[in-house]
Amino acid sequence: MKKFMMIGALAFAATTMAETASAAEFYVVRDSATKKCTVVETKPTATTTTVVDNGVYKTKTEAEAGMKKTKVCTE
Repeated sequence: MKKFMMIGALAFAATTMAETASAAEFYVVRDSATKKCTVVETKPTATTTTVVDNGVYKTKTEAEAGMKKTKVCTE
C-alpha cells in the first residue's frame, strides 16, 4: 500500500512541476530611457518599460527571435 501511495505522490509532483514549467511566459520589453529591448520572465509593471510586439512568448528562444524581428528593437 505504501508503494502505491509513493508512486501516486511522485506522479502528482511530476505533473505539478510540468504544469509550472509550461506556464512560463517571456516578454520582450523596451526601456524608454535607453531605447534597448530585453527579454524578461515577468510582465513589467514599471512605467519606464513597455511590452513590444505581441507581448507573450512561451519560450525564451521564441522571445529572442521575436525581439530580432521587431522593428523598434532593431533600430
